[in-house]
Amino acid sequence: MKIGIIGSGLVGATAAYALVMRGIGRHIVLVDLNRERAQAEADDIQHAVPFANPLNITAGGYKDLAGAKVVIIAAGVSQKPGETRMELLSRNAGVFRQVVPAVLEAAPDAVLLIATNPVDVMTHMAARFASELGVPSTRVIGSGTTLDTARFRTLLGTRFGVDPQHIHGYVIGEHGDSEVLTWSQVTIGGLPLEIFCESHDICFDEEDREKIDKRVRRAAYEIIEHKGATYYGIGSALSRIIQVILLNQRSILTLCTPKDKAAGINDVTLSLPHLLGGEGILDTFEPALNEGESLALQASARHIRSAIDELEANSLL
Repeated sequence: MKIGIIGSGLVGATAAYALVMRGIGRHIVLVDLNRERAQAEADDIQHAVPFANPLNITAGGYKDLAGAKVVIIAAGVSQKPGETRMELLSRNAGVFRQVVPAVLEAAPDAVLLIATNPVDVMTHMAARFASELGVPSTRVIGSGTTLDTARFRTLLGTRFGVDPQHIHGYVIGEHGDSEVLTWSQVTIGGLPLEIFCESHDICFDEEDREKIDKRVRRAAYEIIEHKGATYYGIGSALSRIIQVILLNQRSILTLCTPKDKAAGINDVTLSLPHLLGGEGILDTFEPALNEGESLALQASARHIRSAIDELEANSLL
């Protein structure tokens, strides 16, 4: 099974490496404006194959995406000093207006997996461009808060000494400062968080929650400050999403995809628990949140929608 990756920077290349390490897919094609960089990354990752799984990694152009089941779009421009968020979005809109049609021309049946930030808005943008070619929004998904949810579960697992895979709790809304940690939905081994703590005589108060909330919400800022970028976590998240699609595993992940209405806001793209399968998004689940979480999710949706409104006002969508 062929997987395409547009953009061979840290995120794209790390996603390719994670796919090789996990043995997902059969052929990975790296596409980048800098063909030499793509080729170098392909060669370097291919050299890891004898120590991992038998995948073929090549560099190529858009035509080489033919037959791809999934294409990651990790392309985009970096923010310049003094550049506003809208100026950055404007330049990335230009990139996506070229990339999305080029990908779909070569691989018309592919699921598009968006990794470029701000991922909520960029996914909305990609879906709009794809819709002009008749591609349903269910086949255009963003990594959303998949990584944020992993961070949340990892920190809870560390705090309680439990494998994070047995902790359930979602981060939803924007992949950014307004994201919502659904504390009311957290379960450990099937037990609600409060009951788990009571039954194990564990003190876990509001201060503990605030510490974890801050570490989840500020994780990217801390990592970027000290090493310049985040890529291991998101690369692994992208490989997991692709595994679900290729194997039609029907898993529930906190991805983002355009919705006619979510959290009371019309035509917005934000992260919610989605059922993901071989054809993309199959269903959406809106968690039964408490009042504070519901209000926070609505505020997060409004924040994303305001960026979309600004793009539309500037004729970028």
